[in-house]
Formats: sequence, structure tokens, C-alpha cells
Amino acid sequence: MASFEDRQKGFENKYKHDKELQFKVGARRNKLLGLWAAGEMNLPAAEHDAYAKAVVMSDFEKPGDDDVLQKLLTDFKAKGIEMSEHRLRKQMDALLAVAREQVMTETK
Repeated sequence: MASFEDRQKGFENKYKHDKELQFKVGARRNKLLGLWAAGEMNLPAAEHDAYAKAVVMSDFEKPGDDDVLQKLLTDFKAKGIEMSEHRLRKQMDALLAVAREQVMTETK
């Protein structure tokens, strides 16, 4: 019976680890996305980190990426910059791969 409990605990630990990793990768992707968007909007360099944090925080409003996407689309529109949802999603996908690589490198 101890063997079964050990396996169960191992699966639970792996699940927890995977969820933590997924959260870190998502947050890193959003930070990178915020930094990219700040550059695209020509924000002063001193404001890039603060804007990136705002993008990361916007992801906590509701599940999924739609809250982040809406924030960015609204901010681009407010700056008078035309930005499509398709282009933002492509950038999100590209930065997800970069974020995953960064987080995996840091956790080794």
C-alpha cells in the first residue's frame, strides 16, 4: 500500500510542479509582451518595466489570454496605433516559446 501512496504523491508533486512552471512561463510571456508593446507604442524607456508589470497584472482579471489581449488592444488604440488581434496573438505565441526557454534555463 505504501508503494501506491508513494506513486500518488509523486503524481501530485509532478502536477504541482507542472502548474507552477506553466504559471511562470505565462507570467514571463506577458512581461515580454508588455516590454515589446511598450516599445511599439514608443513609451519612454523608463516606463517600459511599469507597463510590462501592468500587462502581467491584467492577466489576473479572468482566465485565459483575452484580458491581456483586450488591455493591449485598448492601449494601442488609445495611442492611435493600429494593431490587429491576429498580430498580437502571433506575438504572444512567439514570446511564449521565448518565455518557456528562459524559464526552463533558469530552473535547471
